[in-house]
Amino acid sequence: MLVLSRKESEKIRLGDSIVVTIVRVSGDKVRLGIEAPADVIVLRDELKALPTISLPTAEQRELKKAA
Repeated sequence: MLVLSRKESEKIRLGDSIVVTIVRVSGDKVRLGIEAPADVIVLRDELKALPTISLPTAEQRELKKAA
């Protein structure tokens, strides 16, 4: 695991198309902004354990945009 220290407004790039921005640090909470292509699913870790989640595929999202 890579551990980085960042201040508010600083960014971390993941590959060519994902940018994580530190939006706010307040006490023990950090607010992140995540910019990623539409075909990348960004999901909080605790949600992956829920069996009822139905995530749209990239193709379904594109069809919805076109409608």
